Amino acid sequence: MIVIDDKYISDEVVEKNFVCNLTACKGACCVAGDCGAPLEEAELKILKKIYPKIKPYLREEGIREIEQTGLHTWDDEHGHVTPIVNGAICAYATIDEGGHVGCGIEKAYKDGVVDFKKPISCHLYPIRITKYESFDAVNYDKWSICKPACKLGNQLQVPVYKFLQEAITRKYGAEFYEVLDKIAQKQYSAG
Repeated sequence: MIVIDDKYISDEVVEKNFVCNLTACKGACCVAGDCGAPLEEAELKILKKIYPKIKPYLREEGIREIEQTGLHTWDDEHGHVTPIVNGAICAYATIDEGGHVGCGIEKAYKDGVVDFKKPISCHLYPIRITKYESFDAVNYDKWSICKPACKLGNQLQVPVYKFLQEAITRKYGAEFYEVLDKIAQKQYSAG
Protein backbone atom coordinates (compact mmCIF):
# COMPACT_ATOMS: atom_id res chain seq x y z
CA MET A 1 0.00 0.00 0.00
CA ILE A 2 1.11 3.54 -0.77
CA VAL A 3 0.19 6.36 1.60
CA ILE A 4 0.31 9.95 0.38
CA ASP A 5 -1.14 12.44 2.83
CA ASP A 6 -4.64 11.12 3.62
CA LYS A 7 -4.84 8.87 0.54
CA TYR A 8 -4.29 5.12 0.89
CA ILE A 9 -3.51 3.73 -2.55
CA SER A 10 -3.76 0.03 -3.33
CA ASP A 11 -0.60 -1.55 -4.73
CA GLU A 12 -2.66 -2.72 -7.71
CA VAL A 13 -3.01 0.88 -8.91
CA VAL A 14 0.70 0.81 -9.78
CA GLU A 15 1.24 -2.93 -10.30
CA LYS A 16 -1.63 -3.71 -12.70
CA ASN A 17 -1.70 -2.60 -16.33
CA PHE A 18 -4.72 -1.08 -18.03
CA VAL A 19 -5.58 0.79 -21.24
CA CYS A 20 -9.24 1.17 -22.24
CA ASN A 21 -9.98 -0.77 -25.40
CA LEU A 22 -13.25 0.71 -26.62
CA THR A 23 -13.04 -1.27 -29.85
CA ALA A 24 -13.38 -4.46 -27.82
CA CYS A 25 -15.72 -3.45 -24.98
CA LYS A 26 -17.72 -0.75 -26.82
CA GLY A 27 -18.07 1.27 -23.60
CA ALA A 28 -19.66 -1.49 -21.54
CA CYS A 29 -18.88 0.31 -18.27
CA CYS A 30 -21.56 2.89 -19.16
CA VAL A 31 -24.10 0.09 -19.62
CA ALA A 32 -23.35 -2.64 -17.07
CA GLY A 33 -23.63 -2.40 -13.31
CA ASP A 34 -26.22 -2.08 -10.57
CA CYS A 35 -26.46 1.70 -10.60
CA GLY A 36 -25.23 4.80 -12.37
CA ALA A 37 -21.86 6.46 -11.91
CA PRO A 38 -21.12 7.79 -8.41
CA LEU A 39 -21.27 11.59 -8.19
CA GLU A 40 -19.52 13.97 -5.84
CA GLU A 41 -21.56 16.61 -4.04
CA ALA A 42 -20.08 19.46 -6.14
CA GLU A 43 -20.97 17.60 -9.33
CA LEU A 44 -24.69 17.78 -8.49
CA LYS A 45 -24.60 21.57 -8.89
CA ILE A 46 -22.51 21.29 -12.04
CA LEU A 47 -25.02 18.91 -13.65
CA LYS A 48 -27.86 21.29 -12.82
CA LYS A 49 -25.96 24.18 -14.40
CA ILE A 50 -24.85 22.39 -17.59
CA TYR A 51 -27.90 20.20 -18.27
CA PRO A 52 -29.50 22.61 -20.78
CA LYS A 53 -26.21 22.67 -22.73
CA ILE A 54 -25.65 18.90 -22.73
CA LYS A 55 -29.26 17.93 -23.36
CA PRO A 56 -28.89 18.10 -27.19
CA TYR A 57 -26.11 15.48 -26.92
CA LEU A 58 -28.26 12.94 -25.08
CA ARG A 59 -30.49 10.14 -26.35
CA GLU A 60 -34.25 10.59 -26.08
CA GLU A 61 -34.43 7.72 -23.57
CA GLY A 62 -31.80 9.40 -21.41
CA ILE A 63 -33.56 12.75 -21.50
CA ARG A 64 -36.85 11.08 -20.53
CA GLU A 65 -35.18 9.28 -17.61
CA ILE A 66 -33.48 12.45 -16.37
CA GLU A 67 -36.67 14.46 -16.62
CA GLN A 68 -38.65 11.75 -14.78
CA THR A 69 -36.18 10.85 -12.02
CA GLY A 70 -33.89 13.90 -11.88
CA LEU A 71 -30.33 14.76 -12.85
CA HIS A 72 -29.14 12.19 -10.30
CA THR A 73 -30.62 9.46 -8.17
CA TRP A 74 -29.70 7.83 -4.86
CA ASP A 75 -28.01 4.48 -4.35
CA ASP A 76 -27.66 3.12 -0.81
CA GLU A 77 -24.09 1.94 -1.43
CA HIS A 78 -22.70 4.77 -3.59
CA GLY A 79 -24.84 7.78 -2.66
CA HIS A 80 -25.69 10.18 -5.50
CA VAL A 81 -25.36 8.49 -8.89
CA THR A 82 -26.27 9.22 -12.49
CA PRO A 83 -29.72 7.93 -13.47
CA ILE A 84 -29.89 4.77 -15.56
CA VAL A 85 -32.36 3.81 -18.29
CA ASN A 86 -34.19 0.49 -17.98
CA GLY A 87 -31.92 -0.64 -15.16
CA ALA A 88 -28.82 -0.53 -17.36
CA ILE A 89 -27.37 2.27 -19.53
CA CYS A 90 -26.42 5.63 -18.04
CA ALA A 91 -28.93 8.35 -18.91
CA TYR A 92 -26.02 10.58 -20.00
CA ALA A 93 -24.67 7.94 -22.41
CA THR A 94 -24.64 8.20 -26.18
CA ILE A 95 -24.45 5.40 -28.73
CA ASP A 96 -22.73 5.92 -32.07
CA GLU A 97 -23.51 4.20 -35.36
CA GLY A 98 -20.96 1.48 -34.57
CA GLY A 99 -22.70 0.64 -31.28
CA HIS A 100 -19.99 2.25 -29.13
CA VAL A 101 -21.28 3.84 -25.96
CA GLY A 102 -19.81 7.19 -24.96
CA CYS A 103 -20.62 10.10 -22.68
CA GLY A 104 -22.85 12.95 -23.80
CA ILE A 105 -21.27 15.21 -21.20
CA GLU A 106 -17.80 14.44 -22.56
CA LYS A 107 -18.94 15.05 -26.15
CA ALA A 108 -20.23 18.48 -25.14
CA TYR A 109 -16.91 19.12 -23.36
CA LYS A 110 -14.88 18.13 -26.44
CA ASP A 111 -17.05 20.48 -28.53
CA GLY A 112 -16.28 23.34 -26.11
CA VAL A 113 -19.93 23.65 -25.03
CA VAL A 114 -19.20 22.99 -21.34
CA ASP A 115 -16.06 23.09 -19.20
CA PHE A 116 -16.88 19.92 -17.23
CA LYS A 117 -15.41 16.76 -18.79
CA LYS A 118 -17.54 14.11 -17.07
CA PRO A 119 -18.08 12.81 -13.52
CA ILE A 120 -14.74 12.18 -11.86
CA SER A 121 -15.74 8.61 -10.98
CA CYS A 122 -16.07 7.89 -14.72
CA HIS A 123 -12.81 9.65 -15.56
CA LEU A 124 -10.95 7.71 -12.86
CA TYR A 125 -12.29 4.27 -13.77
CA PRO A 126 -10.97 1.55 -13.05
CA ILE A 127 -9.93 3.38 -9.89
CA ARG A 128 -12.69 3.64 -7.31
CA ILE A 129 -12.35 5.94 -4.31
CA THR A 130 -14.04 5.21 -1.02
CA LYS A 131 -14.14 8.19 1.32
CA TYR A 132 -13.76 7.56 5.02
CA GLU A 133 -13.82 10.10 7.81
CA SER A 134 -10.06 10.66 7.85
CA PHE A 135 -8.79 9.21 4.55
CA ASP A 136 -9.57 8.18 0.98
CA ALA A 137 -9.09 4.54 -0.04
CA VAL A 138 -7.93 4.52 -3.67
CA ASN A 139 -8.47 1.06 -5.14
CA TYR A 140 -8.25 -0.71 -8.47
CA ASP A 141 -11.67 -2.12 -9.37
CA LYS A 142 -11.51 -5.46 -11.21
CA TRP A 143 -14.46 -5.99 -13.55
CA SER A 144 -14.76 -8.77 -16.12
CA ILE A 145 -15.93 -6.37 -18.83
CA CYS A 146 -12.49 -4.74 -18.66
CA LYS A 147 -10.51 -7.86 -19.63
CA PRO A 148 -9.69 -6.31 -23.04
CA ALA A 149 -8.33 -3.21 -21.26
CA CYS A 150 -6.14 -5.36 -19.01
CA LYS A 151 -4.86 -7.30 -22.02
CA LEU A 152 -4.06 -4.10 -23.95
CA GLY A 153 -2.46 -2.55 -20.85
CA ASN A 154 -0.24 -5.64 -20.51
CA GLN A 155 0.72 -5.51 -24.18
CA LEU A 156 1.61 -1.82 -23.94
CA GLN A 157 3.01 -2.09 -20.37
CA VAL A 158 0.97 0.87 -19.08
CA PRO A 159 0.18 0.80 -15.35
CA VAL A 160 -3.29 1.87 -14.21
CA TYR A 161 -1.99 5.07 -12.62
CA LYS A 162 -0.15 6.13 -15.79
CA PHE A 163 -3.20 5.46 -17.95
CA LEU A 164 -5.19 7.65 -15.54
CA GLN A 165 -2.64 10.45 -15.14
CA GLU A 166 -5.06 13.15 -16.33
CA ALA A 167 -7.89 11.91 -14.11
CA ILE A 168 -5.70 11.46 -11.01
CA THR A 169 -4.28 14.93 -11.53
CA ARG A 170 -7.79 16.33 -11.94
CA LYS A 171 -8.86 14.71 -8.66
CA TYR A 172 -5.82 15.23 -6.44
CA GLY A 173 -3.52 17.66 -8.27
CA ALA A 174 -0.25 17.49 -10.20
CA GLU A 175 1.94 17.35 -7.09
CA PHE A 176 0.08 14.28 -5.82
CA TYR A 177 0.51 12.53 -9.17
CA GLU A 178 4.24 13.34 -9.27
CA VAL A 179 4.74 11.87 -5.79
CA LEU A 180 2.76 8.75 -6.77
CA ASP A 181 4.82 8.37 -9.93
CA LYS A 182 8.12 8.68 -8.04
CA ILE A 183 7.05 6.12 -5.44
CA ALA A 184 5.79 3.74 -8.13
CA GLN A 185 8.97 3.95 -10.15
CA LYS A 186 11.21 3.57 -7.11
CA GLN A 187 9.38 0.88 -5.14
CA TYR A 188 7.50 -1.00 -7.82
CA SER A 189 9.73 -0.61 -10.87
CA ALA A 190 6.59 0.50 -12.75
CA GLY A 191 7.33 1.99 -16.12
